[in-house]
Amino acid sequence: MRVGVFDSGIGGLTVVKSILEHNLFEEVIYYGDTARVPYGSKDKNTIIRYSLEALEFFKNFDIDVLIVACNTASAYALDELRANTTIPVVGVIEAGILSLENKLSNNDSNILILGTKATISSKKYEVALKSYGFNNLTSIATGLFVPIVEEQLENTQILDKTFEHYFKDLSHIDAVILGCTHFPLIEEKIGKYLGNAMTIHSGEAIVELLKLKYNCNNKFTKTDIKFFASENPDGLKDVAKKWLGELI
Repeated sequence: MRVGVFDSGIGGLTVVKSILEHNLFEEVIYYGDTARVPYGSKDKNTIIRYSLEALEFFKNFDIDVLIVACNTASAYALDELRANTTIPVVGVIEAGILSLENKLSNNDSNILILGTKATISSKKYEVALKSYGFNNLTSIATGLFVPIVEEQLENTQILDKTFEHYFKDLSHIDAVILGCTHFPLIEEKIGKYLGNAMTIHSGEAIVELLKLKYNCNNKFTKTDIKFFASENPDGLKDVAKKWLGELI
């Protein structure tokens, strides 16, 4: 079993971490489009084009499943990706919604959706959540979290001030959807700041979805991983060593 994981940059490594922790595959092929990150500020047609070019990259490997770890690409390009391949293509938005539904039975709960500008503008989370009866929704584009994570500023006052900027007008929040793969790296801090709100993590949500809908229940003793990037692959590998540690 070989899985491809695609992200606009390095954030998808948080999804890879969950996959490695659960030993779901024998091999992971990771591709980050680091030359053109971020996708969250780009228009729909550009996001689709970049995503289809990533799919062409994965055609060099005999993968069994493609995971679109980028929320923005999941919001805008999933249908086009599925139309251009015969392998299953799994997106993090579907996974996050399934995870929330499984964990939160009270439809009156207050749900906060965080993501890039493009992800929030797509309203993909809102439409799907309303179809499940969740109507108390607040969405905030929190793009500043991305450079904070990438610059390793999560333990500084910069993050605290950014929380104040984004969250100052919020009332009680029961659950937070982390609609960007960078955000799990500040998951505990977000949850604590919002009164210990439950958080939905893309990586763990993807694992739940793979087990439930794609029968990925095998436990492999060893998982090999290969890293590729459209720019500065050594930089991607350095980040992977920091974020994934002993898992690789």
